[in-house]
Order: sequence, then structure tokens, then C-alpha cells
Amino acid sequence: MIPRTLFTPEHETFRDSVRRFMQEEVMPHDERWQEQGYVDKELWKKAGANGFLCASMPEEYGGAGADRLYSVVLMEEQARANNSSLGWGLHSEIVAPYLLRYGSEALKKKYLPKMASGEMIGAIAMSEPGAGSDLQAVRTSAVRDGDHFVINGSKTFITNGQNANVIIVVCKTDKALGAKGTSLIVVETDTLGERNSTPGFRRGRRLDKVGLKSQDTSELFFDNVRVPVDNLIGGHAGQGFVQLMQQLPQERLQICLQGVAAMERALDETLAYVKERKAFGKAIWEFQNTRFKLAEVQAVVLAARAFVDACMVAHLKGELDAARAALAKAWVSEQQGKVMDECLQLFGGYGYMMEYPIAELFVNARVQRIYGGTNEIMKELASRSM
Repeated sequence: MIPRTLFTPEHETFRDSVRRFMQEEVMPHDERWQEQGYVDKELWKKAGANGFLCASMPEEYGGAGADRLYSVVLMEEQARANNSSLGWGLHSEIVAPYLLRYGSEALKKKYLPKMASGEMIGAIAMSEPGAGSDLQAVRTSAVRDGDHFVINGSKTFITNGQNANVIIVVCKTDKALGAKGTSLIVVETDTLGERNSTPGFRRGRRLDKVGLKSQDTSELFFDNVRVPVDNLIGGHAGQGFVQLMQQLPQERLQICLQGVAAMERALDETLAYVKERKAFGKAIWEFQNTRFKLAEVQAVVLAARAFVDACMVAHLKGELDAARAALAKAWVSEQQGKVMDECLQLFGGYGYMMEYPIAELFVNARVQRIYGGTNEIMKELASRSM
């Protein structure tokens, strides 16, 4: 592989500790978590104690004050471990930044330290049964009533949905204004001291997905949920759509980072398999077709890595725009699907067996072209800057 220049020795030392945590604390439980459909909350607290949650948040809010590359290490190592159960990336690098960048001082002090420790788990509720990538079509409403907003609506495909107890909800505070009437409001689910004790809040089904079996993707329902006006992110209604557009590039870059790391794991797994597995009296690797296919895969993985690392450099400088992030998300996720397909084929029948990592890598890759905004929408966004 081409040497990477993004990381310092300190980052690589951190990578070693993350990789060890994955091997000792995560992977031994992954099969059980896939069966139950969610991760034990105790793991979140262990992750917090090790500094793996909200690492890029300032120390005054419970974080480590680390640069974003430490977060990149966490994302990459989870993907390389072929683990889909941990919603850390969304918690630490999507939910927490909304609070840090747009939240009031009171909101930051109330939630960020508990998110960093793993005591509270974050989620963001965007998608609805009738509104996925089209965030302007959101119908969940938040009506002002004195010192509260009253929230009504439903959400679906919500990562961390079963475990989360601090949820940023995308709402319409003024339906007549369209996108300009969109707001982000924090809903705490345990306000009365017990799980799901907030009146009117209800968790629906833990959704049975094609892949990502241990990730607690869920439905959420809001029936006259009363939330203090102070929980409005940004202080003024109608800022939600702009806030979403400013932060979505980071979410899309995160999908790219996970995709490249997963491709690298697939290539490593496949190379090891074809050099060991024999057919017609010789290793599969000795067939020219195998070598040619994997040379093509390697070229794609190297190109994807270079592209994503360049996007990460731009993001660290504050220069990654929405169009470039959208283009990267679409292209990398499509290449990921192709790489997984080529690699699985070289495993033959064993590639279709879930006991082999390549099968899970193949299945989990499919959603990359859907969440974070479908690739069709990504290409539309990218084309507008051409």
C-alpha cells in the first residue's frame, strides 16, 4: 500500500489501543449482539473510560480535545474489525458536533460530558416513513406552547434508536416556510429518571435489516412530547436546514472512511484465502484470472484511499464543500460494492456463508449507497457545482 502521511506516531499508538479494545472487548461479543440486535450499554461506558467517545470534543465538555484524526482512527479500526454494531461514529462525530457548534452553553454542559463518558447515547432523527433523503419533506412538527415545544410525528431508520437517550429531532416549527421552517430540537428520553419515561415518547420496532444486524436501527414515535424551548439548537427556530447542510459533508466523509477501511479488510481476507485454498491441484492465487482480478481490486482500493485522504485533508482545513463530499460518498460506496462482489466471488461457495467475514462485508456494504443520502441525490448535488 502507498504510505499515508496523515497520521503521526501518536495517532498510530492510539490506533494500537483501539485495535486491542476491538479484539478484547468488542469482537468476542459480536455474535451475541447480532442475535439481540443491539450492543450492551456497558460497552459504551467502557469506551468512554478509554477516551474513545467524543474524542474531538473540548476537554471542558468532557472530551479529549483531540484532533479529528483520532476520530478517523476509531472509524477505520471499527470498519477493519468488520464490526457494524457500534454507533460511536454517529454519536461522537455527528450528534456531538451539532451540540458543540450550534447548541447553547447550557445544552453543551448538560449533554456533552455524559456523552463522552458513555452515560448518555446520542442519535439524530432525520428520516421519516415518507421522507428519507428529501429533508425538506419532513412532517414531524414542533409547535410552540409557552415555554415548551410540543412534538408530534414519527421517525424511522434511526441508528442507536433503541439505546439513545439524547436525540436530536429534525422538526418543522413552521410548515408554511418549507425548508426555512425546519429546526433541530433535543429530546431527552429519560426525563423522569427511568428509561423511556418522557411522556409521549415511544420506541418502535428494532428494524430487521439485510445487514448491520447488531446495530439498533429503530422507529421512534413522538405523541405530544413536551420539550423546553431551551432545547432548540441554535436559539432561534428555522435554522435547522442550514445546520444540517453544514454538517452533512462530515457524515458523508465518515461513510467514505468506513468504506475504504472495509475494502482494505476485504482485500486482505481474499488474498489470504486464495493463497491457501487449492483447486485443480494448485492454489487459486496461481490462476491468472485470480491475480488479474485482485490487481484490479487493489488499484480501486488505492485510488479510493488517496481520494478519501485528500478529502480528509481538505476537511481538516475547513475546505471540504458539500459537492465534493457528496461525490466522494457516491463514488467510494459504489466502488465498495464492486470490490466486495469481486472478492466474494473468489471465495466460491464459502463466500456465501456468513461464517466467513467476506459475506458480512458484502452484505453490510449495500447500505452505504443508501444512508447519508442516496447516491442518486449525491450525484445531483455534485453535478450542481460542475
